[in-house]
Amino acid sequence: MFRCVLIGLTLSAATLVAQAQAVVARQFPATALRGEMVFGQPPEVLLNGKPARMVPASRIRGTNNLLVLSGSLIGTKAMVHYTLDTQGFVKDVWILRDDELIKPWPRTAEEASRWQFEPISQTWTPR
Repeated sequence: MFRCVLIGLTLSAATLVAQAQAVVARQFPATALRGEMVFGQPPEVLLNGKPARMVPASRIRGTNNLLVLSGSLIGTKAMVHYTLDTQGFVKDVWILRDDELIKPWPRTAEEASRWQFEPISQTWTPR
């Protein structure tokens, strides 16, 4: 009887933790831009319809914020936030959830220069 109660409480706690993690807002850097990415044979990607390359040390985070291997994404298309290194290669990628797509986010560096970023609320507003 005690074991059944203990197992039930453990499962309930695990479910609550999983639900809490699902609604936690992710923090994106102000240098991140939004775009559509099609994953090709690593390190090749299409970024907003144009060929691009990922750096060897790039990180891809899935909708659950866990790291995803680029090889597992071959042939998939996703809306992402991404950063570029100093040479223009894709450095970090976050595959976006539906709730993150609702917020306005700049798609180009020029657009970002005309908007203002609030890092705590993770919101962009035109100046």
